[in-house]
Amino acid sequence: MGFPQNFLWGGATAANQYEGGYAEDGKGLAVADLITDGNKEQPRRIFYRFPDGREGTIGLGECIPAGAQGILKDDYYYPSHVATDFYHHYKEDIALFAEMGFKVLRLSISWTRIFPNGDDQQPNEAGLAFYDKVFDEMLTHGIEPLVTILHFDMPVHLATAYGGWANRKLIDFYLRYASTVFQRYRNKVKYWVTVNEVNVLGGYWTLGLSNDAASEAGSKKSYNQGETPDAEAGLKFQALHHLMVASALANKAAKIINPDFQMGAMLALSGIYPATCHPEDVFGAYAFRRKALLFSDVLFHGEYPNYAQSIFDEYGFTLKMEQGDAEILKAYPSDFLAFSYYRTTVFDRFSANTTTTGGQQGAPNPYLQTTAWGWPIDPDGLRYVLNELYDRYQKPLFIVENGMGAKDTVNADGTIEDDYRIDYLRGHIRAIKEAIEKDHVPVMGYTPWGCIDIVSAGTGEMAKRYGMIYVDMDDKGHGTLKRSRKKSFYWYQHVIKTNGEELD
Repeated sequence: MGFPQNFLWGGATAANQYEGGYAEDGKGLAVADLITDGNKEQPRRIFYRFPDGREGTIGLGECIPAGAQGILKDDYYYPSHVATDFYHHYKEDIALFAEMGFKVLRLSISWTRIFPNGDDQQPNEAGLAFYDKVFDEMLTHGIEPLVTILHFDMPVHLATAYGGWANRKLIDFYLRYASTVFQRYRNKVKYWVTVNEVNVLGGYWTLGLSNDAASEAGSKKSYNQGETPDAEAGLKFQALHHLMVASALANKAAKIINPDFQMGAMLALSGIYPATCHPEDVFGAYAFRRKALLFSDVLFHGEYPNYAQSIFDEYGFTLKMEQGDAEILKAYPSDFLAFSYYRTTVFDRFSANTTTTGGQQGAPNPYLQTTAWGWPIDPDGLRYVLNELYDRYQKPLFIVENGMGAKDTVNADGTIEDDYRIDYLRGHIRAIKEAIEKDHVPVMGYTPWGCIDIVSAGTGEMAKRYGMIYVDMDDKGHGTLKRSRKKSFYWYQHVIKTNGEELD
C-alpha cells in the first residue's frame, strides 16, 4: 500500500523565523520583532517601558505589565529582523526546495506586511506583491503553497491599542486580513491554516495580552504589579475563544471566495504517556492531554466539550460567549487537522515539571534517547498520536511540523554529515507509513520543520538547526547567508523520489 501517490512531501517554515526584511516595503512592527536572541543560559526576552520611563523585561509566554509598551532596545540583537533572509533569497531557496522534490511548502504570511498596524483600512500593496512573487515562483516549480495566516505573529499596534486577542475587535481585524489574502491568492493557494499551534498561544508575544486585561476578560484572579499570569491563566482562554471564532469565520469567508479551498486548523499535539499504571498517573495523563485537545475539540466538533468547565474552574475563569458564537463554531469547522509532532512526554503524579500545552514538558522517559536540547525522540509515538487524532476527529491529518534541533558541523570540504537528522526523520516517516498501511489513517502530507535553517522560536539561536539546507549565520546574525546542502538534503530528495518506499 505505502504512501498515496498524491502524498504531499515538503517542508515547513514561518515568516518571523525565516523571512527577515522586518521593516522593508511598508511592513509594520510585530511583537516577534521585539524579541531578543537567547540560549539555554539567557532566555529570550521582551523589553517594555512605562510612560514614566521605567523599563523591565518579560519572558516568552508572559503578559506585559499593565500600562507598559513593548520596545526595541539599542545594543540588543533581534533575530527576526534578518532571520535567514528569505525575503531576498526566495528564488534561490525555492529552487533548492524544488531540487529536493518538494510537492508542498508550508510558509506563513506576515500580518504586518499586509496590514502594517493590523487595523488599517487598506492593505499594503507592496506586501501583497511580495507574496504574489513567492507563490508564482513556487507554482513555477510545481510546489503547492500551504499558507499559515497567523503564525506567532502579533501586530504591536493591536497589542498596544486594543489589548490583543482579549478584545473581540481583533476578530474583525483578522477577518479583514484573512479575506484580503484569500481574495488576492484565490487562484494560487489551495491549502490554508488559519492559526498556528492554537493550544500553546499565550501572553504578549502571540496574543498581545497585558495584565490590565485580565479582569475584563473574565478571570477571577488578580495579579500584583510585576506579576504576570502564565499561558494557562483565564485571560488566555477568553483570548483563544475569540481566535477560534475568528478561525471559524475565516473558514466561512474562504469557502465563499473559493469553494475548493482546503482549510486546516493547526495544533501542537506531541504525545503524553502515564509514567506508570497507577490510576493517578493514568488519569493524570488523560486530563493533561485534554488541556491540549480542548481546542481541537472546539475547532472540529464545533462546541466546547463537557470537561472544558473543569479546566476553566481550575483557573477561576468564566467564559464570555456572545450571541451567535456557538452557532459560528458549529457551522464552520476546519477541513483537516494539521499538527506538530516533535516528541512525547510523561505524566508523573510526583513530578512538578508539567505544563498544560499538550505534552511540551514532563517527567523523563528512561526508554527514549534525547536530542542535544533534551527532547525525547519517539517515532512510535507519532503513530500513536496519528491514531489518537483520527479516532477522535475522523478528519484527514497533516503533519506540518516534525524535526530535531541539532548542532551541525561544517567539514573542511564544506560537507555536513547530519546522520542524526536522517535517523530521526527516517524513524518518523516509517511510523507514518505504518499508520497509513496498518491502521488505515488518512495522512495528507509531511512537512518537516525548518527544512532550511531558521531561527529557533524558543531559544532565538541559529545553533539549534533543523534544516536540510545549511545557512551560514551564527547566533548573533554574523555570516554570509550562503546556502549549502546537508547530507540529509540528498537523503530526503531520494525519499520523495521513491514516495517513501526507500528510507535507507
